[in-house]
Amino acid sequence: MPNPYGAPEISVHDVAAKQKDDTEFLLVDVREPNELELASLPDADFINMPLSELRERRLDAIPEDIQQNKELEVVLFCHKGLRSAQVTVFLRQQGWSNAVSMAGGIDAWADEIDESVGKYASM
Repeated sequence: MPNPYGAPEISVHDVAAKQKDDTEFLLVDVREPNELELASLPDADFINMPLSELRERRLDAIPEDIQQNKELEVVLFCHKGLRSAQVTVFLRQQGWSNAVSMAGGIDAWADEIDESVGKYASM
């Protein structure tokens, strides 16, 4: 199901393939720090950029890795894909033309790629 924000999406399968192929991209988790304990991508190199910080600090909340290269592909994810879609739209409005949201979030990753990632308790 497409996200209600109209953000471009990438499937969890495509993200997994990028990781396997060592494709250059930046993986950004927009969940809150306490959510990382509930489910997390094992051995994944990602940046945590919580949506709450972005709302509060706007562009100052964007890590330097992202600020330095607006051409780099940025894959954002959250629990189910809604917050990452919001951040994707925001980043694209600020000039990051290769920002995409991981469809279905970490929940889809647990369902389709690796169940060891964990799932949130009945939400």
